[in-house]
Amino acid sequence: MYGLVAKLTAASGRRGELAEILARCSPEMPGCISYVIAEDLVERDILWVTEIWESEESHAAAVKMPAVQKAIVDARPRIAVFEKVATTRPIRGVK
Repeated sequence: MYGLVAKLTAASGRRGELAEILARCSPEMPGCISYVIAEDLVERDILWVTEIWESEESHAAAVKMPAVQKAIVDARPRIAVFEKVATTRPIRGVK
């Protein structure tokens, strides 16, 4: 398995819009086991995205999908800062 954790700082006041865009394509991604979008409880413009994939290759393939590419284009103006916090290998807690 392959995991990613990202911190996205939305442009001021646009966190909800950004979350909606990210959520649009998540059900369509083959090989995606879990794609969690969470609002930070302290910082009002921050979203945390935690992803679990069957493999690094399945993640790379999903990024090339037209729906994901469209989401990236749509999300870009709503993102002030994108930080890839961690790359992980999930070992427990996945059903």
